[in-house]
Amino acid sequence: MLESLTGGYITGGTVGITLVLIGLYGLMTKTDLVKQVIAINVISTGVVLYFTNLGYVEGGEAPLISSTVMVDPLPATLMLTTLVIDVAITSFALALIMRIEEDAS
Repeated sequence: MLESLTGGYITGGTVGITLVLIGLYGLMTKTDLVKQVIAINVISTGVVLYFTNLGYVEGGEAPLISSTVMVDPLPATLMLTTLVIDVAITSFALALIMRIEEDAS
């Protein structure tokens, strides 16, 4: 869908790689711990978008319906698991940052 809006110049993979690069820049340049956690989340979102785009098949259907062109459900399943783990890691990191800030003051 993104290719049809942009004439094929910007794909989901391109946006995913761009998000990874933006997150790496934020991770290397920011010293605030909360901003570093946000940068890690941006990297994770870029990776999920990139791999989800790799699993996309133009005109493909769900593998439940017998068809000649089917979409592989494995990338979407793995990326859904990645997002759940990312939420857990983010909440743990933010709780750890709050504990560090309490001990520092």
